[in-house]
Amino acid sequence: MQYTPIKRKIPAASISPGVYADRDELMRLRFKASGFSFLPRQPIHSVLSGRHASRLRGRGLNFEELRSYLRGDDPRHIDWKVMARTGKPHVRVYTEEKDRTVWLLVDQRITMFFGSRRRMKSVVAAEAAAVAAWRVLSQGDRVGALVFDDHDIQVIEPLRSEQRVAQILDCIIEKNHALNARSGIEPNPMMFNRVLRQACELVRHDSLVSVVSDGAGINSETRRYVTRLTAHNDVLFAFIYDPLEQALPDAGRLTFTDGQTQVELNTAERKLREAYRADFEQRIRRMGDTSRRHSIPLLAVHTAAPVLDQVRGQLGIAV
Repeated sequence: MQYTPIKRKIPAASISPGVYADRDELMRLRFKASGFSFLPRQPIHSVLSGRHASRLRGRGLNFEELRSYLRGDDPRHIDWKVMARTGKPHVRVYTEEKDRTVWLLVDQRITMFFGSRRRMKSVVAAEAAAVAAWRVLSQGDRVGALVFDDHDIQVIEPLRSEQRVAQILDCIIEKNHALNARSGIEPNPMMFNRVLRQACELVRHDSLVSVVSDGAGINSETRRYVTRLTAHNDVLFAFIYDPLEQALPDAGRLTFTDGQTQVELNTAERKLREAYRADFEQRIRRMGDTSRRHSIPLLAVHTAAPVLDQVRGQLGIAV
């Protein structure tokens, strides 16, 4: 579904720090999103270095001309078939494409409306998407987005403009502010594969697809769509999580709710805490297996620290 902005004023009282994303803050991230790149030649400690670097293609190359070999030309560019036919060495000349298309797949489902520290996961995802969008624009590349919740997917076609980034952020804000634990929203894990399937239909060759999500809904079918995407594109996965999802504290009886049902758990029980941790680790393993199989860099971003500091740290940039 193509995104059509809905001009709806959000009451100031509903914009709680960390609970809902703030548009002004997302816009200000433009002036902070610098000093890192999603392209090859990463610092040695970056999650994009090593074997991942060869997967991140950067901008593509366009063939420009075939000309005679000159002293100093790179021998790797010699066209051996032409040389065999003419008896003289010729080289193929390429020019770098002016821009590269980056697609952001941004998760704003009800499972993202959770947080125990500084931010909700949904807010962290909004900030991570804003950081990526502004950085992509500053490098002269085009940016588009598929923003999804539990019901639909909003498509924003890629463009290289400030207005397009603002439009992406407005779409994220709209879905973010619609989240409410008492709204009766039914979690829809199938939306994860649905957005990947739509990305397969929209994304052209040599693009970068950045998935910003908690990964709820990853299953065996996910691998099929990821395989299609990575055949001719790069994929980067920003895994959003909350520390409380990683391990339950030994805090006695706690009450949890998803807005519809309520359950009381005795976190003092060690078996319960171990089962909880094992479930999270299994989800991490599934994502890790998919990441390794398709050489997809995996950035783990949690809710307990500033997003930009975490991104810079995992890309090997001093914070």
